[in-house]
Amino acid sequence: MAEKLPHDKLIERLDEPGWRAVTGNKATPVEGTLRQMVEAAHDERKQGRATRLLQHIATEVEIDMIQLENLWHYLGLPV
Repeated sequence: MAEKLPHDKLIERLDEPGWRAVTGNKATPVEGTLRQMVEAAHDERKQGRATRLLQHIATEVEIDMIQLENLWHYLGLPV
């Protein structure tokens, strides 16, 4: 089972590289900092597409939808 981090720990890791959005297409992974993945997920949601699961590549940390929405709020992105 993937580890879930509390909101404050996710905020501390926003500029940490090594995060990916699970796309279902391993040939073209979407990877970058947690901030980049959160902002990309927000853009997808604004366009009416389903948001992807975010994972830290090395540690199997996953971010669920509630945590993602909390990060959007923290970054000042409309929910």
